[in-house]
Amino acid sequence: MGSCRIQATCALPCTRATTPQTPGRRISGSWHFVGILNKTSGQMEVYDAELFNMQPLFSDESVESESTLESQTKSFREKMDSCIEAFGTTKQKRALNSRRMNKVGSESLNRAVAKAAENIIDTKGVTALVSDAIHDDLQDDSLYLPPCHADATKPEDVYKFEDLLSLAEYDALQSPSEAFRNVTSEEILKMAEENSHCSFIIEALKSLPSNEERRDRQARCIWFLDTLIKFRAQKVIKRKSALGPGVPHVINTKLLKHFTCLTYNNGSLRNLISDSMKAKITAYVIILALHINSFQVDLTMLQRDLKLSEKRMMEIAKAMRLKISKKRVSLAADREEDHKLGTLSIPLPPAQTLDRQSKRRKIT
Repeated sequence: MGSCRIQATCALPCTRATTPQTPGRRISGSWHFVGILNKTSGQMEVYDAELFNMQPLFSDESVESESTLESQTKSFREKMDSCIEAFGTTKQKRALNSRRMNKVGSESLNRAVAKAAENIIDTKGVTALVSDAIHDDLQDDSLYLPPCHADATKPEDVYKFEDLLSLAEYDALQSPSEAFRNVTSEEILKMAEENSHCSFIIEALKSLPSNEERRDRQARCIWFLDTLIKFRAQKVIKRKSALGPGVPHVINTKLLKHFTCLTYNNGSLRNLISDSMKAKITAYVIILALHINSFQVDLTMLQRDLKLSEKRMMEIAKAMRLKISKKRVSLAADREEDHKLGTLSIPLPPAQTLDRQSKRRKIT
């Protein structure tokens, strides 16, 4: 006899009017039956049924106690992971495995780093490591400082002019610096009134020598210094001509190559003037100012022109091994104020890195 067994759970009111010929068993106010469909006759035979709540039986009580103890010691995250491992979806299980793999990789890396650090400390000692760190700081500073010839016997040879401007770049400055070379007192006064140039440039133009050769050299240096200050004020260079058509191509190339970082943004390359590049430009500005002003420069004036904090200006100046002094400067309306002067003289003072070194000393 072909038949199909269909398990049906029915919850019927407890009245005899609804009961079949074979009475079902009443459990919690409901009747439960199992129906079997006869495929040949098409009739269903109904039988009594009962519901059971089955629980696993452990023969060894120690297993149950250990399982309970383990469950109590697990964190909520670990319990959730166990549930995902047993009943989670494929996506949840994949995420769980990925997280566990990353955790294992991170722990292995941390152990390896800790072990390597212990070996280095045991081998070299703390004192040697601090010394190496200070040396690394000096190397970091040298990344944006012009080449320093510490064994020089003259100030002009410490930071050589040839390291700032090549012969081709110096020759290219002849045409754009002509306006500075032939500037008049009236034009300088107009620059000051219109605030078209920074204070250092105006003061340098006032002091141009009368000797034609020296005046030409000074004018070129002042023009390039003025260009560096304007270039530093920018954040992103969006076109190849950084400062307009008046800048020679070789100078424009130098600015982009040596004082910017190439970045990729929104599908295009652009030149970014990062903080480290701004520090590098500041160092080159100071060196040019030293060559213009007989190796003594008003750092306070330059700091304001560059819109730097005094602390940052002093850090860079000390890293460049300048001797710092104070000078009383007269202002308008019979006022005076103290300015910081930077002097490049032989012998050079000991090299000083940035404020990171003093912080490290406090820590150690």
